[in-house]
Amino acid sequence: MAKADAWGAPDETAIGRRRQARSAGLAGNARLIAEPAYRRLLAAEPLLRRSIPTLIVVFLIVIAGTRFLSLMAQRDDVERNAKAILALSAGELVNALMVGATTERPLAAASQDLLERTSQQGTLSRSHVVALTDQNFRIVAVSPQSTGWQGQALDGLVSGGQPLFMFGDRAGVMEVRIGGRDWLAAVSIADDKRAAAAAMVPQDAVFADWRKTVSLNVALFVMTAGMLIVILFAYFSQAARAQAADGIYLEAHERIDLALVRGKCGLWDWDMVRGKMYWSRSMYELLGYEACEAMLSFGEVARIIHPEDGDLFELANQVIMREVDHIDRVFRMRHADGRWVWMRARAQVVDPEAPEIQMTGIAVDITEQRHLALRSEAADQRLRAAIENITESFVLWDANGRLVMCNSKYQHDNGLADRDVLPGTAREEIEERMVAFASERRLANANGPRGGATYERQLADGRWLQVNELTTRDGGMVSVGSDITQIKQHQDKLMESERRLMATIHDLSLARRSEEERSHELVELNRKYMKETERAEAANRAKSEFLANMSHELRTPLNAVIGFSELMEGRLFGPMGSPRYEEYARDINSSGKYLLGVINDILDMSKIEAGQFSMDREEIDLCPLIRETVRVVSLQAAQKSITVETQIADSMTLFADRRAVKQIVINLLSNAVKFTGEGGRISVRARNASGALTLSIEDNGCGIPKDALGKLGRPFEQVQNQFSKNHAGSGLGLAISRSLAELHGGALKIRSTEGVGTIVSVRIPVKKVERLAKAA
Repeated sequence: MAKADAWGAPDETAIGRRRQARSAGLAGNARLIAEPAYRRLLAAEPLLRRSIPTLIVVFLIVIAGTRFLSLMAQRDDVERNAKAILALSAGELVNALMVGATTERPLAAASQDLLERTSQQGTLSRSHVVALTDQNFRIVAVSPQSTGWQGQALDGLVSGGQPLFMFGDRAGVMEVRIGGRDWLAAVSIADDKRAAAAAMVPQDAVFADWRKTVSLNVALFVMTAGMLIVILFAYFSQAARAQAADGIYLEAHERIDLALVRGKCGLWDWDMVRGKMYWSRSMYELLGYEACEAMLSFGEVARIIHPEDGDLFELANQVIMREVDHIDRVFRMRHADGRWVWMRARAQVVDPEAPEIQMTGIAVDITEQRHLALRSEAADQRLRAAIENITESFVLWDANGRLVMCNSKYQHDNGLADRDVLPGTAREEIEERMVAFASERRLANANGPRGGATYERQLADGRWLQVNELTTRDGGMVSVGSDITQIKQHQDKLMESERRLMATIHDLSLARRSEEERSHELVELNRKYMKETERAEAANRAKSEFLANMSHELRTPLNAVIGFSELMEGRLFGPMGSPRYEEYARDINSSGKYLLGVINDILDMSKIEAGQFSMDREEIDLCPLIRETVRVVSLQAAQKSITVETQIADSMTLFADRRAVKQIVINLLSNAVKFTGEGGRISVRARNASGALTLSIEDNGCGIPKDALGKLGRPFEQVQNQFSKNHAGSGLGLAISRSLAELHGGALKIRSTEGVGTIVSVRIPVKKVERLAKAA
């Protein structure tokens, strides 16, 4: 600002202008304090901006042309120097050759000595070739020796150099071709025509250093041009980005200004030292005044503030005295049409440590909120009066369980004083101060959980209340209590009459039920008697059949033992060493073992039925156990050429009694071998499924009839048909196996087809059933 400030200063200093610009920026001033630097540059010098690429291109062309001319001049100098060296060398060599050649010394020897001295002097480079010839231009000496030109005709090697051989020094230095390459050559002929000297050098060797210089210059030029192009691109790219950013800034500022206008709020900046205040355009529109860019004075703002809402001068003194560093006030300001507008102003000191105090803040039009608050206050008063005059008790809690309001009826019913029901008091505190209820129970709500809760409460004075609690939309709770003392009294009388009627009905029901129970007991006793009679008869028949079978099973091996032993005792066939006695001894042994097996089966079955069979469970590797049992029956299977296959994983384990599992497998395998014919097949499989191990033994033996499958596995039961009647046994193997499986918590199942084969499956739980049961 160039004009005088509020204190009459003629001009602002540079520091003052910077602070003023900072204040306007913090307040969100809509004016652009200064245009972007790039825009001023481009607007002030558009021709310079457009000519920058042209100037750079011209600069590069001038540099390239200058350097090109310099390099070409350097090339001419190199070529001129090379030709001069060749001409001088050829002339000096031929003169020296004529001086050194005498009648006593041949030309070839003199030429070779001359070339050696020239090489030692180092007047020529390694790329130069010097040759001395006779009068017929045949080379008698050449340096270096590696060229291989010794003894050849020089005019035959060189093409395009005939003037050199005709005129010698007068022909000068010429460009010739030797071996497909371009050379520079000079030839000097002696005065007596007896000898000649030639000095030659390849053109690529002459210009090798010059080409390196050209390559270096080209590389430097390309790098310089590239850097200038990158700088030019960066310049225009940055200018475009700055222009785009400025456009985004202006657009965002316009949107912010529009949002302030629509949101009925304005920005203001207060310079306490100069007594000036800046308003945004939205601030003017809120109050209906015409917007201007000028700063407002302190008095102009104070005149439109309502005198009852505070003194602006006093507030400014508090800020200047550092008593406050922020403002949050509600006051009225005069609108352009004369009405008062309620405003809420908030501001903060920009830098409390700065010597010059400056505040920046925002003002919001809250006229509608004030009017709404007044209307809400009137409605709240009417609502409180209505709640106070109802006959029910009423209380309202907020979402945090704190009291919002209640009526005097609620206080009276719960024995609460006015100091106990202050708004904001926690519900727990109020309930602790309440008079205890005589009784309380919750009633079922027909509308479900969303219908709230209903309680019946008996007060200490004997009155009854029905309290309905409902949840409000904001998460609070409203409770309404109705006096139901009269209803409860009538209800008690009705309940007493109903109780007497129900007692009479109950007595009749008891008498009727007792008669029905007696008849049911008689029917049940009759059914149990018939069932027990059938079981006793079945057991009697089974024992009779078992004894009939056992009489044969026990007598046959016992008769054999007694008969053969009597024969051996009487030595009927001679002394005891006779072979017949060995056969009798084997029969006695097999009969005794058979008899022992039958007796063991009977004893095991009796132990199981008596509940005296002890189980010792442990972790068992199933595969080795099965292999051991297969080896036990392998001899019997081999006698009948029966193949026994096992398909059991090596890692399969089972928690069970080892002896019991082994006995189950041996019994089942023995039955399979016993009832499988010659050349048959038996397979043993095991798998884990649903927490249990299933062991299956399959054979292709005689099979079992369908009508006999139901009797298998019962104690003392045997199945006899045309396939199995020749096989002796106690009939307890399957029964023992089934009982042992059931003791493990498992089961035994049999599937069989007569004439095809039989599959016996034993299912035993893998988990520790007994230990888990005991722990439970």
